[in-house]
Parts: sequence; C-alpha cells; structure tokens
Amino acid sequence: MPDPARQEIPPPSGAALFPLIAGYMTSQLIYVAARLGVADHLRDGAKSSEELAKATRSHAPSLRRLLRGLAVVGMVEEIEPGQFQLTPSGALLGAGVPGSVRNLAMLFIDESVWRSWGDLLHSVRTGETALEHVFGMGTFEYCARNPEFAAIFNEAMTEATRWAAPSVLAVYDFSRFRTIVDVGGGNGTLVGAILAANPGLRGIVFDLPSGVEGARCHLEAAGLGGRCEIVAGDFFVAPLPSGADAYVVKSVIHDWDDERSRAILTNCRRAMPAHGRLLLIEPVVPAKVDGSAAHRMMVMSDLNMLAVSGGRERTEAEFRALLTSTGFRLAAVVPARAPSNFSVIEGVPA
Repeated sequence: MPDPARQEIPPPSGAALFPLIAGYMTSQLIYVAARLGVADHLRDGAKSSEELAKATRSHAPSLRRLLRGLAVVGMVEEIEPGQFQLTPSGALLGAGVPGSVRNLAMLFIDESVWRSWGDLLHSVRTGETALEHVFGMGTFEYCARNPEFAAIFNEAMTEATRWAAPSVLAVYDFSRFRTIVDVGGGNGTLVGAILAANPGLRGIVFDLPSGVEGARCHLEAAGLGGRCEIVAGDFFVAPLPSGADAYVVKSVIHDWDDERSRAILTNCRRAMPAHGRLLLIEPVVPAKVDGSAAHRMMVMSDLNMLAVSGGRERTEAEFRALLTSTGFRLAAVVPARAPSNFSVIEGVPA
C-alpha cells in the first residue's frame, strides 16, 4: 500500500486559473447590470427577462443571456426559467440603497479605467501612467472634460467614504478635537459622519469649487450646516484654513506621486498649529503581502493607481518618509475595523 505521506501532489490544473484569467468577463457583467439599472428594476420583486428587456430598452434574448451570467456569479437568481430575482449582493448595485456600490462599479469598469488596465503592460515597462498614454491626459483633466464620468467619480467616492467611515470612527477618537479640516473633502460625507458622532466638534470642508458644490446641501440635510464651514481652494497651492486641531486627508495622497504628495502635506503643515494633528486615512500596504482578501484589495488598488492616476498605495515606511520630509513625525498607525482596509496615519509636527 503506498505511503500517503510520500505521494506526490498533482500539479495545479489550468482550470483553477480560469476564473482569474477570465475575471474581466465578470467585471463587464456587473458593469452592464449597473448601467442598465437591473437591480433597480428588480427591487420590487422577480421579473421575466422580457419584462426587464422592455424596462431597460434592451434586446430581450441578449439580456436573458446577461441575466444568466449574473445568476452564475451570484448577482441574481433564476427562480423559474426566464424569471429572475435579486440576491443580497445584486441588490447593492441599486441606486441609493444602503451600502450601494453602483457608482463604484461604474467607475472601476468605466472605459477610462478599463482601457487603462488594458495598457497596464505600458505602465509596467515604462513607469508611466497608462491612462495618459491611452487618452493623452491625466485623470483629473479627463474628469474635467467628461462631466458624466466626473459625476460618477464623485458619487463613487461618496459611496466608498460612506462605507469606510463607521470603521474609522470605531477605532479613532475625534472627540479630543474642537475643529477639524477635511482636506479634499468633496461633498462633506466624511466630515459629516465625524460631526454626527461628535456633537462638540466643528468642521471645515476644503476642496476645489467643483468638489464642494454639493457639500452645503449634504450637510444641511444632515442637520450639520451650522457646524461646518465650506472653503473652496486648491490644496496644492492655496492656503488651507489655519489653526485647526486636526487636518483629515482621506483617499487623496494615494492619487499622487511623492513630489505632489509632499506639496499637499507641506501645505497642511504650514496651516497647522504646534498642537495640531495630521490624519491621513489611507490603506497601509504590508511590507510582505499574502493572498488574503484584505491584501488583495490593497495591491489591486495600488496597481489601479499605477495604471490610472500615477499615484500609489504606500507602506508604513513610505508614509513615514513622506511625513518626515514635510515636517511631521509619524506618531501612530491605527487600522480601521474590518472589513475596511483603511488606517488612520497620525502625524504630529516635528
């Protein structure tokens, strides 16, 4: 009888790699479902593929084939031949539902991102941003020239912040501050969550005029308009509001290379009093990665920065070097509560 301990392990089958090789197919399934609003049309209950085709102005036989694809990846369930209903995962592609990722799906699989990833080989060979190579312009110029994409981008950032904020608030104490500035704070989703959880705190949202145009309405709707000021400006060159206790910078530094990141952080340092705190909210890539879901998300985000924006996700050592070069000392790294991959990177004036 052969010794099981000495039996050779068979080599891995190529079939096991196919879901990875064909991952782009799943991405496109989800993108098309999000664009057509499949989840919105199924929100009230199951429908036939013919009913959905009329509602989405689609070719009925082709839509049924799409729905079968969504069924095998768990977005819908085929309860009878040709009859489909949403799954809990598929419901998250609906507009305006709690936890919605509809705009994130449309952002990450938008033509600009899709074609940039298709040119990833160029980035790896040259270190240049694939989006610039494909479209002849950077990400933010692309946003300025494509209002529909810019709207999706802004809504996707709101979705991501709404998802991450509770995990950050669960581990970091903002109540010790009196005033915080949300640098690059967009429509105020993050500062709104912080203020709602800390009644004694006041906030300032600082971003480009196009970024903050929705902040006033958002904060007033949340009952926070009287506790938060809106200031428009460019965080690279304009003076930031001075004298605040904390400067929060979420999902900004990863968009930029070290030189541009230093310009933002130097601007924060100039505005900050001696007792102030810099709070970067970003993923922190481990020095050695593994195959866990958390590491995979961070590494894929880093590659997305390589292909699309020219920025990067950073390790703790890389954050420390950035802070040291701009007049800060790294005081703490506080991981947010799972499932968020963010950490609060706290810097103090050196």
